[in-house]
Amino acid sequence: MASVLRMLEEREAAARVRVEGLREEAARLAGVLEAAEIELDRRVIAREELVEALTASAAETIAVTESLPEAGAEQESAPSLAPVPGSTVPFWRDGLPVTVLAPDYQRILGVVEERSPAGQGPLKAREIAVQLGLQATPAKVEGVRSKARRLAERGWLLQETSGTFSTGRRPVAVPDAGSSA
Repeated sequence: MASVLRMLEEREAAARVRVEGLREEAARLAGVLEAAEIELDRRVIAREELVEALTASAAETIAVTESLPEAGAEQESAPSLAPVPGSTVPFWRDGLPVTVLAPDYQRILGVVEERSPAGQGPLKAREIAVQLGLQATPAKVEGVRSKARRLAERGWLLQETSGTFSTGRRPVAVPDAGSSA
């Protein structure tokens, strides 16, 4: 009987040691989790701040562009209107020049517009990529497709139901435009 009791006491002691080790590990992991959550929060805030700054910059560009009497002549003297690669695509409005778009977007728009007057119909993203001199790899085609879709969503191009793109400008409702009126 004494040997059974001793065996149970040894198992209990081993279980107690294991529980304490797991508690220490859980405390350590809780600290690691807290640090990771703080880092995640910082990254989310940084992204939100960047989007807000880019949106404000695009709105300022649109406001400055609209206030110019002659868009073509004045743009050369106002270098701050020049877009930078990676900048946001503003919503198309009547009188908004193509030069507010980043160079990649201008080239995509140019390829589609070049094809349209020739009566060749809408273009697929792969065809646009080839016309731009890019390799027709899935990654390059998807990049072009993403940019062309963004142009269509913002009113610079028309996206057909077949997923092809053609020329045409149309006003698009700007999100949160009603709150600032």
